[in-house]
Amino acid sequence: METLMGNTEGTQEPGKVSTKQQRIAELARKYPERSFVSLAHHIDLGWMKEAYRRTRKDGAVGVDEQTAEEYAVGLEENLKRLLERFRSGEYQAPPVRRVHIPKGRKGETRPIGVPTFEDKILQRAVLMLLEPLYEQDFLDCSYGFRPGRSAHQALHKLREGIMQMQGGWVVDVDIRKYFDTLEHGKLREILDQRVRDGVIRRQIDKWLKAGVWEGHQRIEMSQGTPQGGVISPLLSNLYLHVVLDEWFEEVVKEKMHKRAFLIRFADDAVLVFAKESDAHRVLEVLPKRFGRFGLTVHPEKTRMICFQRPQGQGKPLRPQSQSFDFLGFTHYWGKSRKGFWVVKQKTAKDRLARALQGVGQWCRSNRHLPIREQYQALSLQLTGHYAYYGVTGNSRSLGTFRNEVEKLWFKWLKRRGRGNILTWKRFHQLTSVYPLPAARIVHSIYAAKP
Repeated sequence: METLMGNTEGTQEPGKVSTKQQRIAELARKYPERSFVSLAHHIDLGWMKEAYRRTRKDGAVGVDEQTAEEYAVGLEENLKRLLERFRSGEYQAPPVRRVHIPKGRKGETRPIGVPTFEDKILQRAVLMLLEPLYEQDFLDCSYGFRPGRSAHQALHKLREGIMQMQGGWVVDVDIRKYFDTLEHGKLREILDQRVRDGVIRRQIDKWLKAGVWEGHQRIEMSQGTPQGGVISPLLSNLYLHVVLDEWFEEVVKEKMHKRAFLIRFADDAVLVFAKESDAHRVLEVLPKRFGRFGLTVHPEKTRMICFQRPQGQGKPLRPQSQSFDFLGFTHYWGKSRKGFWVVKQKTAKDRLARALQGVGQWCRSNRHLPIREQYQALSLQLTGHYAYYGVTGNSRSLGTFRNEVEKLWFKWLKRRGRGNILTWKRFHQLTSVYPLPAARIVHSIYAAKP
C-alpha cells in the first residue's frame, strides 16, 4: 500500500477509513489532471468518529466555550447531527476566537485562532479526505505540515544539498504576512484544478468567510486562511505549491546555468544556487511572481547570501561566506573533527533568547511551587528543547541553554521570600538531588537518511 498512499504513510487508522484514503490516493496519482467531483460521500459516521479520535481534546475552547468533555456527552448523536448538517449545507462555520501570544523579546505578539471543538472535528474530517489526494501532487521540496515529513528532514536535505554542491548562493525568502494575505479568489482557482465536489467546496468557502472573533466583535476576513484550524496548513501548502514549488521546479530550474534546489517548510523557504548570476536572476523575478498571487516578498528580510565553502591555503580567495537562519537554526561553515569544511547548524540567537525568556517567565511565576514540581516542569522544557535543537554539531548551544536555565532557576529560587538565603553551594546540593537533564543529541546526521 506504500505506493498507493505516496507520502501519507505512517498514520494508524481503522481499516475502512484507510481503505478509502488509499483509493483516493490511487485515483489521484493515476489521473494527475483530473478534477474530482464526488468526494464527500466518503465521509460517513465511521469517518467522523475517526476524525473525532484524531482531534486534540485538551485545546482551548472556541467562541461557543464548549469543551471536548461536554461534546463527548452523547457523542454519536452529536456526530450524526454534524454529518447531516455538513451534507445538507446547513452547517455554518463559526468565527474563530482570536488570542495573541508573545512573539520575540520586544513586546510583539502573534495572533492565534481557536476554532470551536465541533469545527475542529469537521475540519479534520475534510483534511483526512483531501490529504491523500494532494499528497500525490505535492513535491519533494515541501516538508511543512505533511504526514511523514518533518523540519529535521528539511534541515537534513538542505545540508546534504549544499554539501554536494560544495557551497553556493542562498536566497532566503520571507513572505510578508503570508497566512493573512493569501487571496481567496486565487485559492479557489487552484482548488478547481483538483476538487469540484460541491459539498466540500461549499464548506471550504464557509471556513474562508467565517472571520474571527476578537474582544466583543466579529471581524470579516476577505483574505487569508482559517486561523488555527487543521485545514489551514493544507490550503496554505497548496497555495505555495503552485506559487513557488511548481514554478521553481518546472520553469526556473530549466533556465538555470548550473544546479539549483528549493527547500520549503510551510511559508519558510530557501533557494540554493551553484551560480551567483542564477541567484540574482531569480531574486529579481520573485516579487513579480508572488505579486501575481497577491503576496508580497519582504524587501528587507528576503536576501541573497554568499554561502561558498571556504578555500584552503594557497587557493584563490572567494567572497566572504556568510551564515543564514532557517527553521530556528543558523547554518554556517565549520571544520569537522577530521579537518574538513562542513555545513554546521546551531540554535539561532533569537530562538535561544526567546526560549530562555520563556523559561525565565515561568520560573518567576512559579517560584513558590514545591521544588520537585519545578524540577519536573523544567526538565520537560529542557527535554522538549533538546528534542528539536538536539542536532549533530549543536552541543555547545544546547549546553549553553541548560546552563542558563540552571542560572534562571537559581535566580528565582533566591527570590522566593525575604528570609530565604540561597547560596550556590546550597543550590548545587539541591541540583544533586534534582539534576536537570544533560544536553544530548537527538538527531544525528550519521543516522539513516530520511
